[in-house]
Order: sequence, then structure tokens, then C-alpha cells
Amino acid sequence: MDNTQIRIGIAGYGNLGRGVEAAIARNPDMTLVGVFTRRSPESVKPLSARTSVQPITALSDCRDTIDVLILCGGSKDDLPRQGPEMAARFNIVDSFDTHARIPEYFDSVDAPARANGKTALISIGWDPGMFSINRLYGEALLPDGATYTFWGKGLSQGHSDAIRRVPGVKAGVQYTLPSRDAIEQVRSGLRPELTTRQKHTRECYVVLNEGADAAEVERTIVTMPNYFADYDTTVHFISEETLLREHSRMPHGGFVIRSGNTTEAHAQVIEYSLQLESNPEFTASVLVAYARAAYRLNVQGQFGAKTAFDVAPGLLSIKTPAQLRKELL
Repeated sequence: MDNTQIRIGIAGYGNLGRGVEAAIARNPDMTLVGVFTRRSPESVKPLSARTSVQPITALSDCRDTIDVLILCGGSKDDLPRQGPEMAARFNIVDSFDTHARIPEYFDSVDAPARANGKTALISIGWDPGMFSINRLYGEALLPDGATYTFWGKGLSQGHSDAIRRVPGVKAGVQYTLPSRDAIEQVRSGLRPELTTRQKHTRECYVVLNEGADAAEVERTIVTMPNYFADYDTTVHFISEETLLREHSRMPHGGFVIRSGNTTEAHAQVIEYSLQLESNPEFTASVLVAYARAAYRLNVQGQFGAKTAFDVAPGLLSIKTPAQLRKELL
């Protein structure tokens, strides 16, 4: 570990931004410059009284004081606009998680980052992110095989954000539930052919705005492309009090399983799993580790957009390469 202090900015202060603030406090090589928000700064209460809260417009004066800006907005509407805009001015890390749109989002961020000598790590989190890496490892190590990803049971931040943006919705959360039968089939080495609907279901708990059309809200949710259209989705309408009482925690997790053969006689199964009590706090911890990598890559002159596939594991650690070889290899 050297004595370099990486100066971090947080753009957006919801659950994810709050998690990033907490994670930075546990990384001694990082300093939090401040939180930048679209809300009134006076209305934002950070975890630490020492944390500076400023309007997001103040970022225009911070190009020389922030080494990496972590974007904590939603994937549906915020990041498609903020990512390309901020990548022209800062090294960035974000958690864009609309899988089907990652290639186009990558391109939209890559051009401004390259043009301005910035490094942008996109789609960083646990999926996409850590799960993506383990899917890659599985395919590379067992080319004769099949990869399966199961999510949950857990609350999805991205899908919950998509629900809350539906007209007529005041608040809401979404849970992803994996099929236990499908998981056991995969673990047994059977390599079943599973449809999207056979692997997961989705449950939504929604608080309506006064006067909202429940039937129209439900139809909009269950037919939403990239989020709910390919799944059996159930929408429950509940009160705001019930939402706060029964759905305020944010657990999540899941499995990546690669089932394959090295010879006809020998079946092999690789499994990576996560059990998370707080989805946003863990995602934030991943973002912060990759902020360290973004800073180091930029110093090395590696500009443009990159994903978790492009980052060597050692760049995530606060430890020196020599320490890693001695302690972990």
C-alpha cells in the first residue's frame, strides 16, 4: 500500500450513494470529497456530519479535486444520460445493470471518455460485475458445459427503481425468486434447458398514488421490456405503512453455476454464490473497490470505457502486488 489518497465524489444519494459513503470510510486510501445531489442539499442527511453535500451543478468546479466520480443513479433513466456526460469530465464508475443495453451504453460512454483522457468503468456491481466474471471463468475453464445464473430471493434495486418510475406508482419494491427445483437440477450436472420463466419469478409490492388506475399500473409493469415481460410477475398493491413495515430491508443474493465435463467420465460443477443482507451496501463496496482500479488504470493511460472483464484483480486491492503474491497467492 502506498500513501496516495484517492479523492472520490458521489453523484446521487439514495440507498446506493449512502452505501458508497459507508464503504469509503472503510478504505483508508480514499477520501470523500463530497456528495453531489439533484435534491436540495439541505434536505440530504449523510451518514457523517463531516460529509459535504453540494448541488450536482457544483461538479463543474470539481474537475481537479475529484479523482473518481461514482455514479449512483438508476439505470433506467439516470445513467444513460449521466454516464456519457460525466465520462467527458471525470473518471467514473457506475452500476448500469440493464443487461440487454450494456453494449450500446458502453459505446455511449467510451467515446467521450477516450476523447478526454478519462477512464470509465461501467456495469460494476455483483450482477453485472462479480457474477459476470464468474460466468466468464466457468466458460473458459469448462468449455464443454452450460452456465446458469439464479438471482434471489432478494430485492432488486434496478427493478424496484423501474417500478417506481411507472406513472401512478408512489413507492414500490420488487423481489426476484429463484426456482429451487431448477437449481437442484443444475447442481446435479443434468444441464437442463431452462426458459427464463422456469428459472425465476418476480413479485412486486406497489403503493399507488391517490386516484391511480391499478389495472393500468399492473399492465405497465408486467409488460415492461428488459425487466418483467419475460417473467411470471405478480403485482401486489399495499399501503405505504405496510411497505415501510415489511419491505424496508434490502436482502439479495444468488448463484452462478457452470456444469460441464472435462472428459466423458468426469463431470465438474463450479459454483459461486452470494448471500447479502444489504444489496445496496454490497454493490457500493464493489463500486468503491473498482474506483481504486479506475484511478490506477487512468494513471497508466488506459482511457475509455471498460467493464469488469478488463480489470485485473490486483488493481482492486489496497495491497501492493508483492503483498498479494505473499499473502494470497
